[in-house]
Amino acid sequence: MSPIEAYAARFGRGYKWLSTITVMLGTIVTSAATTMVNVALPDIMGAFGLGEDQVQWLSTGFLAAMTATMLLTAWALGRFGYRLAFLGALALFMVGSIAGAAASSSDAVILARVLQGMASGLIQPMAMVVLSQVFPREQRGRAMGIFGIGVVLSPALGPTLGGFLVDQYSWRYVFLAMVPLCVLAMAAVAVFLPGRGRVEKAPYPFDGFGFVFLSIFLLCLLSALSNGQRQGWNSDLILALFAGAIAAAAAFMAWELTHQTPLLNLRVFANGGFAASCFVSFVLGVGIFGSTYIVPMFVQLVQGYTATRSGLLLMPAGLMLAVVFPIAGQVSDRMPPWLPVMIGLALFGYSNWLCGDANVDTPFWTFAAWIAFGRIGSGLMTPALNAGALRALPAELLAQGSGAVNFVRQLGGALGVNLISVLIERRTAFHGDALAQAMTPATQAAATTVQQLGLILAHWGNPFGNRLPSGTPPAAVAYMETMLVPQARLFAYQDGFMIVAVMFVFALVPALMMPRRRQA
Repeated sequence: MSPIEAYAARFGRGYKWLSTITVMLGTIVTSAATTMVNVALPDIMGAFGLGEDQVQWLSTGFLAAMTATMLLTAWALGRFGYRLAFLGALALFMVGSIAGAAASSSDAVILARVLQGMASGLIQPMAMVVLSQVFPREQRGRAMGIFGIGVVLSPALGPTLGGFLVDQYSWRYVFLAMVPLCVLAMAAVAVFLPGRGRVEKAPYPFDGFGFVFLSIFLLCLLSALSNGQRQGWNSDLILALFAGAIAAAAAFMAWELTHQTPLLNLRVFANGGFAASCFVSFVLGVGIFGSTYIVPMFVQLVQGYTATRSGLLLMPAGLMLAVVFPIAGQVSDRMPPWLPVMIGLALFGYSNWLCGDANVDTPFWTFAAWIAFGRIGSGLMTPALNAGALRALPAELLAQGSGAVNFVRQLGGALGVNLISVLIERRTAFHGDALAQAMTPATQAAATTVQQLGLILAHWGNPFGNRLPSGTPPAAVAYMETMLVPQARLFAYQDGFMIVAVMFVFALVPALMMPRRRQA
């Protein structure tokens, strides 16, 4: 009798729901943390004097750490058992939360987010394993639906709670918000999840070299992308980081192809249909996590929203996703997977295209409707995408394929946040230069504005009481520059939304290559 079966016999027929609530608590904690901090990013920027290229590490570091550690689930469960593995991950998350609230430097708060990400990467796959163990096959769909609603609602409500805490208290309380729920989850895990039945050798040996190579690849690549604009893309440091990322990626692939129990079975990507599904999954990760990152930044830095208002903006989209998700699961069972995936890609891409027209005057509910429209698309395609990816593989590769497609989606999220942040920074500089070049005497609007500002400054802007000398007052030019910077930032964010939209349009091509029939 397995440890799960022993606990089921001990607690009776209600054990499957007790264990579901237990793992759902842990997953809600980590899911909410994925999005809550995003609404606090502008305040953290002000607290530590960070630029957008630096503050994005709070999202990128979380997602990168989550991407790496989610491949350790099988080893952790085999080595420590359900109870200790879950408790250890929750304890690590709580340490990261407390460290983030107490951080006195930007490096400390980024490290705290990395710890939270490492814990999240372990907890979410573990929850799925537990559910697959406690429910019989004919009841798993219902269990996953109930579990999925809770998981989807937490990122929807997280930004709203985070925004309220930022406005009423401080950004530090965003890190502490999930600590009480984390303690409750640890208590439930200690009671309702079993430990290991007996001391035995772990069935999945830890692939230490693979994990190290993967971690070096992610660290070097993301560091190069985030620091390239500041250090110079041709600088020795950036070129060395790119070289390190390439070398680590090559070493990781070579090692995984020869190791008996690899972290990631790369052979599943040799299947064309599965590879096409993974490409779409990568784009989905870029879009979901990238848009969740830039929307709060846009409305706070461009439109002047408070943190609470920016969190409320995302709530209708999250609630819409919670409504669509269970329906999408039934749709994916009755339709070929490529069809809902293509419809979802089109809806999400069109949503970002609409957001590309947003400006300082875009009404709250218009913007909220655009975002919610995209979440209908993501909710529609996610179940079908998972089903379509696994349909391409034979039965003996389903477990490896499931881990691979989730890994690719998370990798897309980590790289997406990083690349979109770099894009916005570069496009802000580009649009700023373009607008500055228009500030010449030959431009009638610029000349008239400088003249009017000069008259104002000449009469009322001189603290010494004397008229300013003839010519263009420097203060007038400086004032115009302060007007142009927000405009350049607006154009850059519009470009970011448009780029995401274009990516989803191009993803329609590999979606057509998704498998039509299940492999034997």
